[in-house]
Amino acid sequence: MEIKLEDKYKLSKGTRFLTGAQALVRVPIVQSRRDKQQNINTACYISGYRGSPLGGYDQQIIKNKKYLNENNIFFQPGINEELAATSLWGTQQVNLRKKDKYDGVFGIWYGKGPGVDRAGDALKHVNLAGTSKFGGVIALMGDDHICESSTTSHQSEFAMIDAMIPFLNPSGVQEILDYGIIGIELSRKSGCWVGIKCVHDNVSSGATVDLNENRVVLKDISDENYPSDGLNIRLKDTAQEKEYRLHYHKLKYVKEYCKLNNLNKLIFESEKPRIGIISTGKSFLDTKLGLEKIGINKEVANKIGIKFLKIAMPWPLEETVIEKFAENLDKIIVVEEKRSIIETQVKEILFNKNLKVKVIGKKDENSNDLFVSSGALDPGEIGLKIYEKIKYLKLPEDVTNFSMQLKSLTKSTNSNISLKRIPHFCSGCPHNTSTRIPEGSRAITGISCAYLVEHMERDNEGFSQMGSEGATWVGESVFSNTDHVFQNMGDGTYIHSGILSIRHAVAAKTKMTFKILYNDAVALTGGQALDGLPTVAQMSKQLEAEGVKEIAIITDEIKKYDDTGGFAKNSKVYDRKNIIDVQIELSKINGTTVIIYDQTCAAEKRRRRKKRYFRRAQEKNIHK
Repeated sequence: MEIKLEDKYKLSKGTRFLTGAQALVRVPIVQSRRDKQQNINTACYISGYRGSPLGGYDQQIIKNKKYLNENNIFFQPGINEELAATSLWGTQQVNLRKKDKYDGVFGIWYGKGPGVDRAGDALKHVNLAGTSKFGGVIALMGDDHICESSTTSHQSEFAMIDAMIPFLNPSGVQEILDYGIIGIELSRKSGCWVGIKCVHDNVSSGATVDLNENRVVLKDISDENYPSDGLNIRLKDTAQEKEYRLHYHKLKYVKEYCKLNNLNKLIFESEKPRIGIISTGKSFLDTKLGLEKIGINKEVANKIGIKFLKIAMPWPLEETVIEKFAENLDKIIVVEEKRSIIETQVKEILFNKNLKVKVIGKKDENSNDLFVSSGALDPGEIGLKIYEKIKYLKLPEDVTNFSMQLKSLTKSTNSNISLKRIPHFCSGCPHNTSTRIPEGSRAITGISCAYLVEHMERDNEGFSQMGSEGATWVGESVFSNTDHVFQNMGDGTYIHSGILSIRHAVAAKTKMTFKILYNDAVALTGGQALDGLPTVAQMSKQLEAEGVKEIAIITDEIKKYDDTGGFAKNSKVYDRKNIIDVQIELSKINGTTVIIYDQTCAAEKRRRRKKRYFRRAQEKNIHK
């Protein structure tokens, strides 16, 4: 049989190798085909904002638009996260006004952890309003637990809980695919948005998965105990009605659906259980591996009295599975990364059950740290800590021996050796020039590759969350003897929300210079095109209209600006060799000024040259 790359999207059954990002592309295709089997005519709308670990998701979508288009799947990147979420809110209103092209529109929203936070207001509104009968929305929350490519280590679950959005936590590529389908179906039935946690370890990994589109079989709940008008979105819905329906009906439905469809799975069972272990998502895989490292598999667990429960939906946690799991146990050990979500709910569920079981997780029985909430958990560390908490049982000699060997390996590691690679700009990167400032000056870094300059000796320091660049200086400047600062900002940030910061600085009459790098690509996440990017000339006019005092355009290709007729009247073009002199002059102006530094990303130039695209881009002047 011939195997083709497109099999991962075209096949309705069989096995193929998929990455997590490709599984997320396949989800709407599968859902569309499942709907057609049920004679439901649906479309899909995907929108969000890129960022690790979902930085390559939109790239995979664009590469495979052919298969998406064949299934009425529409991709529209958002200018920022909250606008994307609000657009998806609109897709759930399609069927309310009787002018429908489809029976329903289901949707996928995606955003990195800080974007989940940013979209908090929108997420609350959309979840309260609800989803349509044949619509439904899943929200992909990309979390960077150890701050590999962020300004903070991130955990999005609490933002979802705050918006009262149920969420699933997959532990591999197969579950990304399965939970995507489960999430859409649950969203339709319950009227809730449904979140799916996406971490680098899953989204960027690959696995051979079962492509059978009917592998996910879901049972429906009887609606006799729910409102006769259903749980879905409606017109003329009051805030009070939305709140009541979400709190007392929609979330109840979610938990019953989880129970009826057995989403939470018992992995290890024991005839005479003493210890219960609970985990979810990536932590489940780490815990399973940790147990293997100390010699505990399914058979050994059954013999020594260990049960192991895998949670699919950490919030809201379905109560009856916990109550049954806790029976006859001495102790429950909850293993989860970052702050506790499952552990606190387990304690709440069991509090009035008159059980003698102890529940430990972030702290042990003596209130000592156990599975800490900072950083990430390691399988070896998990295995050793579990061993310490179960060694009072009659353990096989192998378990003790394996644990001692693992402990000796841990001790032999020289903890004083810390290998640290400081990142730097790519060869030819425009940031390498644009972040240089006059001697004795000060600059504030920005979100993007510009953040790397924080570790270099260039007097660039300090940062803010995306879209608030410069706002720190607006406050500090009132009380500072420093007269002026430079603020770095990327063109992507400018489009996303950064223009508001410039407006804020102008309104406050703050003396500062914004340095906007116009590099024609979202370099940090793979060189994608910027959505809604104005030309340099258009940007100059926007800034002039905002009240910016003076604008300098600095370029490495001075000839392409021979005609400046379309530029703002208060703008002037300079060669990049004059960047220091230009900054000195702007720093003297009492007000808010801007430098637009125009130079294409070096990595993107190389990509385009390899594809023989860069010359055509120059000819069309689209990088201008």
